Amino acid sequence: MPCKISLKAARVNANLTLKQASKLIGVDESTLIRWEKHPENVKPKYHKKISDVYQYPLDYIFFGY
Repeated sequence: MPCKISLKAARVNANLTLKQASKLIGVDESTLIRWEKHPENVKPKYHKKISDVYQYPLDYIFFGY
């Protein structure tokens, strides 16, 4: 099974700053910072949006499980 990458790594790979990414996802920058530290706190309704914004397959982003 391929390794999953962190939310931060997916964001950095997409060449997005915290500010840019949070705006595209539709959450506050402080929320995205919290999610990058504790990915298990990302509500499932945001998983696909994050995958789309970061242009990275959902199955390969680590959400804490």
